[in-house]
Amino acid sequence: MERPQTKFAVLLRDDLAPWQALNVTAFLAGALTAAVPEAVGEPYEDADGTTYLPMLGQPVLVLTGGKEVLTAAHGRAVARGLALAVFTSDLFATGNDEDNRAAVRAVPRDALDLVGIGVHGPRNAVDKALKGARMHP
Repeated sequence: MERPQTKFAVLLRDDLAPWQALNVTAFLAGALTAAVPEAVGEPYEDADGTTYLPMLGQPVLVLTGGKEVLTAAHGRAVARGLALAVFTSDLFATGNDEDNRAAVRAVPRDALDLVGIGVHGPRNAVDKALKGARMHP
């Protein structure tokens, strides 16, 4: 099978509690899936005929880095025009999508307190945007 020409990646700030890292990853992976529906595969089925929902047809890399790495990666992703999702620290205090969007809208781009970003685009461009990040343990 041919290697995909694009890459999905989630970059998490390295000071998150485990539950926060998992929550942020789930939200950002969902955003990336919504943005690139053609990357979703076919439904799954087990040997007994039970069907399951389809998943993304390629892996989502999960990376980590300090606040500076996240801020720099965000800026590079914006500059490269990559598909980008954000999760800010303010979203831990909200309880629904409307409040989440309002919390992000209230803060200028350069002042966002990012705890995670999701990125999709050409492999090389994503790699360059996420320079300095490391694989999540």
